[in-house]
Amino acid sequence: MQTNSTFAIIFFTRKPKGLSNELSIYARVTVNGKRSEISLKRRVLVNDWDNNKDRCRGNTTKIRFLNAYLDEVYNQLLDCHKQLFEEGKMVSANVIKRRYLGEDDNHKTLKELIKYHNTNMISVLKFGTMKNYYTTEKYLYRFLNQILKVDDIYLKQLNYRFICDFEQYLRKYKNTKKELSLTNNGVMKHLERFKKMINLAFRLEWIPKNPFIQFQLKFNKFDRQYLSERELGLIENIHYNNERL
Repeated sequence: MQTNSTFAIIFFTRKPKGLSNELSIYARVTVNGKRSEISLKRRVLVNDWDNNKDRCRGNTTKIRFLNAYLDEVYNQLLDCHKQLFEEGKMVSANVIKRRYLGEDDNHKTLKELIKYHNTNMISVLKFGTMKNYYTTEKYLYRFLNQILKVDDIYLKQLNYRFICDFEQYLRKYKNTKKELSLTNNGVMKHLERFKKMINLAFRLEWIPKNPFIQFQLKFNKFDRQYLSERELGLIENIHYNNERL
């Protein structure tokens, strides 16, 4: 853990090409003399920028909103520095920038986890098993789109409720014929595969805690009867005219 490092945040401007009366605003993070810059995608009129205060001058509604935004960015960058320090991770200007932009491991998403899992497991698991994981993936994406109305979600947002809501979505999911698609055990198998992905994320330290820790998978048990010698013989000698069967 770093305890004796210099750290500073300032805002500055640059004149974009083709615009003579506007300035683009940037944030600069400096740690131990090394800098990293972030474009804030905001512009201000040349006469409205105060180089001494690193803020906009004036009292219009637009200026007040812009200064409030800069204050928020400043506080967020301070918080990123604090998080990294408390987590015992390397603190550098570039690492703070990545944390702020959501590009570090602390901001991994569910889709990134699924992609990482399936890419690494394709050479380990059998084709039939991977096919089942791809099916679970499809159900997760449908749940995100249809229920949560989002394309993706940060792993740190996953919690016990997410799992319970996903379980209910699977139980109520109907096929094109408006029939329930999954039995209890079918639902549990999808949750079991999802749990294995989450366990991987926890081991990779992509999430601080495992949302499955209090969730129990409940399979229904069935007593399967053995086929008799006669039944096995019938299966062995049966002839299908349909090549697909």
